[in-house]
Amino acid sequence: MEELRVKNHPILGELEETETVEITVDGKKLQARKGEMIAAVLMANGIKIHRYTAHKHEPRGIFCGIGQCTDCVMTVNGKPNVRTCITPVEAGMVIETQEGFGKKEVRQS
Repeated sequence: MEELRVKNHPILGELEETETVEITVDGKKLQARKGEMIAAVLMANGIKIHRYTAHKHEPRGIFCGIGQCTDCVMTVNGKPNVRTCITPVEAGMVIETQEGFGKKEVRQS
């Protein structure tokens, strides 16, 4: 996880030590720094594809990195279209590569 992580940013400074939490991405357990953005965890672990487009099934990942586009959306805890570049990780999150517009969570009454 540490090899692809930016540890000393010219503007943001040194990466501070924080609590480590576990998340699941497409069935794989990953260690993440609590509070970092989901996209940063994926990038640090070499995961570049966040979703596939609805019509042509083309891969998409980080584009703007500031929450303005929708290329980084994924299904998070059953909720589709979550912008991973501006969503911080939390312990136990379940994150899935999104297909098209994502599937809506079905609630039982």
